[in-house]
Amino acid sequence: MRKSLIRPLVEGLAPYVPGEQLTAKGLIRLNTNENPYSPAPAVLEKIKEAVDGRLRRYPNPGADGLREKLAALHGCKKENILVGNGSDEVLELAIRAFVEPAGKDIEAGERSGSTVQYFWPSYSLYPVLADSAGALRNPVPLLPDFGIASAERLKSEGKWDFEAALSFVTTPNAPTGRGYKTADLEKLCAVQRGVILLDEAYAEFAEENAMELALEMPHVLVARTFSKAYSLCFQRVGYVIGSEELIGALHKIRGSYNVNGLGQVAAEATLENLEYYQKNFERVKNTRSEMRLWFAMHGFLTYPSQANFVFVKPPLLSAQEWYQRLREEKILVRWWADEEVKDYLRISIGSEEEMQRFCEVAENILMNHSNTSEKNGI
Repeated sequence: MRKSLIRPLVEGLAPYVPGEQLTAKGLIRLNTNENPYSPAPAVLEKIKEAVDGRLRRYPNPGADGLREKLAALHGCKKENILVGNGSDEVLELAIRAFVEPAGKDIEAGERSGSTVQYFWPSYSLYPVLADSAGALRNPVPLLPDFGIASAERLKSEGKWDFEAALSFVTTPNAPTGRGYKTADLEKLCAVQRGVILLDEAYAEFAEENAMELALEMPHVLVARTFSKAYSLCFQRVGYVIGSEELIGALHKIRGSYNVNGLGQVAAEATLENLEYYQKNFERVKNTRSEMRLWFAMHGFLTYPSQANFVFVKPPLLSAQEWYQRLREEKILVRWWADEEVKDYLRISIGSEEEMQRFCEVAENILMNHSNTSEKNGI
């Protein structure tokens, strides 16, 4: 019998499942945390101008121009920065650079060097990346309110591995939107002995961020993206900041020309038009506040959010039923079957018009269910 051409590790992998990428007339996509507002007109113009003879040339291999602009923005050197094909590539590079694959006969004392650690629930790509690298996973439950336990409590409970080769902390958290104070993250980082990566994909929508920790602590990295806040999902540009030692290690293993030229042009132009985006951040945050009030008034359990989405437990019907009924009305939201989050929906903040439509549809669902219940004598 012919031996499989595919590695056993790969055959057994469960792939990452992204939000549905459907396109249809009248469809409202509140399932992928995309910014509802267009990039700045000047950014669009720069991209159009770059569609010329440069397309036959390779882009700058290290995205040096973009790194210099990011260094000026964050008050560091370009050697403290690596730009990736979205921040997802950064996460994968971190595992490859800092985590040893777990051998079949790994001893207890060697487990930490092969461990990828994260709080749960959080970004569902983490376990996929860990498995694909042959690493050990250590998911540690968040508190019931989706907060992070103090370093002291984590020590006493014994679930968190302070020697883990690499720990991911999603801040603000996804899918819950919960924000974490920099002072609390600093206490955790101070006692962590492996690399700790603070995944700040939604930092621009939060009250505070932890970028300072990556510039002060040699084992801390902070990852950011141009996708969520800066409306550049299509271009796939992310970056990570940290010590020259850690960033240098990541550069050794990144793919050559890993960031496309148009993406570099778009991201550089974005940094030249930050005032435009700051106004959009405020629009999203204002709509987020209004939606939290609406959800509370209509019986949804809502959690405080520091991201461009809200995490809610809907009333009357199960979260899965809400997901299906909204989908029938051409509104996509995110629902997971995982036990920890199956009772919740993650709903991206869309434009004012999109959220108004969501409210109208949701109110109809509530009213129809109430009418049906009355007829059935429930």
